[in-house]
Amino acid sequence: MTLDLVDVFGSAGFKGNPLGVVHGAQGLDTAQMLQLTQWLGFSETTFLLPPTDPAADYRVRIFYPAGELPFAGHPTLGTCHAWLEAGGTPRNAGTIVQQCEAGLIEIRREGDMLAFAAPALTHDGPLSDDERAEAIRVTGADPDAIVEAVHVCNGPKWQLLRLRSAEDVLAAQPAFKAPPGTDIGLAGPHPSGAEVDWELRAFFANQHGALVEDPVTGSFNAGVAMHLFGAGLAQDSYIAAQGQKVGAEGRIHCSQDAGGKIWIGGRSVTISRGGDLPALA
Repeated sequence: MTLDLVDVFGSAGFKGNPLGVVHGAQGLDTAQMLQLTQWLGFSETTFLLPPTDPAADYRVRIFYPAGELPFAGHPTLGTCHAWLEAGGTPRNAGTIVQQCEAGLIEIRREGDMLAFAAPALTHDGPLSDDERAEAIRVTGADPDAIVEAVHVCNGPKWQLLRLRSAEDVLAAQPAFKAPPGTDIGLAGPHPSGAEVDWELRAFFANQHGALVEDPVTGSFNAGVAMHLFGAGLAQDSYIAAQGQKVGAEGRIHCSQDAGGKIWIGGRSVTISRGGDLPALA
C-alpha cells in the first residue's frame, strides 16, 4: 500500500489543491480510510480499488475529513493522474472510466490536462429564504451583490451565490464556523478581456464545524458550469480562477462539447510518488 501526493488544478506545481492517493487500498475499511484522511488533513484523500463494474478502469473511494463523498472533482482528476502514472491502461484509449459512489465518470486527456465529464445535477433550483440567509451568513457575501442563489448539487450539496463581479467574490469575509456538511460557494465574472473569465470561492465545514476555504474545487466548478451553460450565461468554454485568498492559483478549464456534455479540466502534477504506508490500527 503506497501513497502519492498530487497537486491538482494549479497553474503550476504547489499552486493547486493537494490530494493524497492511496494505491492498493483493498485492506482498509471505512474507519481506517477516514482516519488517514483526517490525519493527512487535505480537503480530500482517495483510495484506489479494483473496479466492480466491468465498464470501469478502476474504482475509487473519496473521503474528506468529515466522511465519504459520492463524487468530487479534484480527487477525480488527481486519482486518474496517479493511476495512469502507476501504469494504468484504460480499456478505451480515448477515455478513462472511473467508478465511484456516484456511478461511472468519464475522463479524457486534453493535451497536458485531464478533464472529467460533469455529472448531472442531483438538485437544482433557487435556495429558500432561510437557505439564502444562511449562505450569506456563512460566506460573508454582500447581500446587495447577489444576482441569484441556487442549488448546484452533484454529489456534494453545493449551494451557489452568483455575485455581480469577481471583485465582490474576493471581498467576501466568511464566518469561522458552520454546521458540518456545509458546502457553499461564490462565483462572479471578471471584466471582459481579463486573463480569466470567472472567479470562484468554495467553503465547506469540517468534522469539527470549522469553515474551510477550499483551494480549488472540481465538483463546485462542475456544478457552476452546469448552471452557467444551462442558463446561457456561458458559451463554448471559459476559464475559472480559484484559490487566490488561500495562496493558491487554480485554473479550471470548463467547456461544452457539440453534444452538450460539459467537461471540467485542469493540470495535475505529482509531488511525491510511492511512499510506503504502515498498517493502520
